[in-house]
Amino acid sequence: MLHGCRIFSVFLTSPPVILSGMSSLPLLKEIVNQGKLVSDEIIIDLLSKRLEAGEAKGESGFILDGFPRTVRQAEILEGVTDIDLVINLKLREEALLAKCLGRRICSECGGNYNVACIDIKAENGKPGMYMAPLPPPPQCACKLITRADDTEEVVKQRLRIYQAMTLPVEDFYRSRGKLLEFDLPGGVRESWPKLLHALNLEDEEDKQSAAA
Repeated sequence: MLHGCRIFSVFLTSPPVILSGMSSLPLLKEIVNQGKLVSDEIIIDLLSKRLEAGEAKGESGFILDGFPRTVRQAEILEGVTDIDLVINLKLREEALLAKCLGRRICSECGGNYNVACIDIKAENGKPGMYMAPLPPPPQCACKLITRADDTEEVVKQRLRIYQAMTLPVEDFYRSRGKLLEFDLPGGVRESWPKLLHALNLEDEEDKQSAAA
């Protein structure tokens, strides 16, 4: 379904469209900082406007990042648009926690980096995992800040909400034959080629290198 489509991403954490009433934005920030989930009404309103804007510009495909998070949202989404495939990117909890706590943002340019170096040894039949840090360039190194919601307490609260509300979404799409489970083997360098292979896609850079 991805071949021949122009794909745009819908990032619900940084809305590119204005919700009805700017007064909603401080509320969104407060909810996210507490590790809670934004209400279905706000999310669907935001999503519908973004999809309408994309369709008006002739965009023929989209990727939703982090949505739906509940079965109710998945059911509502079915009435809004067709979903071809759901990819469940799975990461071991200790690695996920370390990555969230290692996130940093440059206070000047807004660049995203990660100072966590994850090196989990193989044990009890589980493979090891290495994820290198994503360091900032020298000009950003002294300007890094931590997101207000990237505390251990908030991250663990997110994981608890996930277990209670989002795990059933996996079953929702699994029962419809639309779920692809993908265990992240490491960082982007290790994971990207394997994810493309799982999707029966080719990396354009690899294709160009082979042609040369």
